Amino acid sequence: MKVAVIGTGYVGLVVGAGLAETGNSVTCVDINEERIRLLKEGVIPIFEPGLESMVRRNFESGRLKFTTDTVKAVSENLVIFLAVPTPMGEDGSADLKHVLDAAAEVASGINEFKVIVDKSTVPVGTAAKVQKLIAGLTDKPFAVVSNPEFLKEGNAVGDFLKPDRVVIGCDNAEAETIISELYAPFVRTGHPILTMSPQSAELTKYAANALLATKISFINELAVLCDQLGADVNEVRQGIGTDSRIGPNFLFPGMGFGGSCFPKDLRALNYTAQQNGVELRVVKAAIDANEVQKNYIPQKISKHFSGNMNGLTIAVWGLAFKANTDDIRESPAMPLLDFLLENGVTINAYDPQAMDATKKIYKDQLNFHSSVYDAVDNADALVIATEWNEFRHPDFEKILRSMKQPIVFDGRNLFSTKAMEKLGFVYYSVGQQI
Repeated sequence: MKVAVIGTGYVGLVVGAGLAETGNSVTCVDINEERIRLLKEGVIPIFEPGLESMVRRNFESGRLKFTTDTVKAVSENLVIFLAVPTPMGEDGSADLKHVLDAAAEVASGINEFKVIVDKSTVPVGTAAKVQKLIAGLTDKPFAVVSNPEFLKEGNAVGDFLKPDRVVIGCDNAEAETIISELYAPFVRTGHPILTMSPQSAELTKYAANALLATKISFINELAVLCDQLGADVNEVRQGIGTDSRIGPNFLFPGMGFGGSCFPKDLRALNYTAQQNGVELRVVKAAIDANEVQKNYIPQKISKHFSGNMNGLTIAVWGLAFKANTDDIRESPAMPLLDFLLENGVTINAYDPQAMDATKKIYKDQLNFHSSVYDAVDNADALVIATEWNEFRHPDFEKILRSMKQPIVFDGRNLFSTKAMEKLGFVYYSVGQQI
């Protein structure tokens, strides 16, 4: 099938390369000429495991192409995915400017029946807006489909190639058949293609993220309570996670959720509800709890040092909002860094992938290091802010010899409290006792 993907960001690039992987002819479009030039040279603008090799493989085979010419790409392809950003507005709403601008440009290229697919995360009613906008700009036939993405950063390639489900919001039979055929190779193991109204599809995306984020906020609050009661959050997590009605996923306590999706999508969902006279109390609570959780490790640091941190050197392992990504958007590490800087701390930072992005914001305010061991050298404390695998089994004896004070604030519960204390560390975590 011939497909165009408008936008070569996180979602667009994964979708384009993933569809090319199953033999489709895919043209990825972006208005950023420099990004298109780099993609043609094999330079991938984001870090996502497995994506670089998949892009290069399909580009070299000729199945995946890159261009800045939207109109030509639309005219030459049947299915047009809109995978452009929907940033959060000042009031919490999703800003649809990029979606509507892209839709208007797509309209200029429609020369015969096209299926326009909203892949960006958009509020309920966006498919109708896109339909109305394009219909006002062309008399050629087309259909608009809502097809939300469910890609986890760090495992986006796997999620696209082996989805739990594919959601198609559609009220056009021909378009439904085309999109179902396009996704058929990805659901051969029996996972469903769910067809519903565009409104339901749009809400499904927000509802999924809201529920997952709520589980994170819930276990984070329980972890804080565990610290007060002497209970161990890992035992509690296992006790509830083995209940088939609850499940173990997204029940790992830490420093709060971040990234480009959960914070933005929860606020957008809450905004949509308010605009329609509905109060989403649970969603609002998840948002509020997450903001509080970002302060939990800073509070522990302040308490340990009796509020006097001026002149200390503290190592920070992890800057990305989660492992296996270079994305620092809404990362809980960012308010941690701000807190340390405000209190006169010298920060030795290390992250396997996210240091370049962090340098653009903090510049020379941080000392960036090339390894975990360089970062802890002569440090008064260590804070673990991201759960990278390379942090899980370090040489603790080497760390003990390197640090000025053997103090660890583990915001991701990577280690056992008793094991760390036995090694000689003063160890703080999130709700762990054993």
